[in-house]
Amino acid sequence: MVPLKMPSNNSGRSQESWRRHGLCLGLLCLLAMQPGCVSRRMTFVSNPPGAMVLLEGKEIGYSPASVDFIYYGTRQVTMIKDGYETKTDLVTVSTPWYQWPIIEFFTDNFSPTRITDRRVFNFDLQPKQMIPDEELRSRARQLRSESQFNPSGGSQ
Repeated sequence: MVPLKMPSNNSGRSQESWRRHGLCLGLLCLLAMQPGCVSRRMTFVSNPPGAMVLLEGKEIGYSPASVDFIYYGTRQVTMIKDGYETKTDLVTVSTPWYQWPIIEFFTDNFSPTRITDRRVFNFDLQPKQMIPDEELRSRARQLRSESQFNPSGGSQ
């Protein structure tokens, strides 16, 4: 007859397992509490530099000027510099794959490294065309005479 063995007490192994699970759970909680891990920034550069940059009508500085952004899409940018034509363009900030819906939740909250999305937009400014004084006076005389046209044939 074989004697029956009583089950041994595995409490030491069980406690160690709980400690490991608790440590893993604690690390996951710390990871989940990290702030967003995606940094987005746009930079606007003009040629020549030093133009005032307006983004959606709000001044952000003189080029090269940078601003953080949250949303992707199309933005209106205006460049103003003395002696140059004012330039207004629509720029499109396309969405990268890691910011697509559902994927975005994980990259913004659980990415182990910081993701940086930097966009640079270049603008070439054209020198302002100065109209000679005599040509400007000639155009003014022509417009004045056209505005005084009398359809009845007589003069005013």
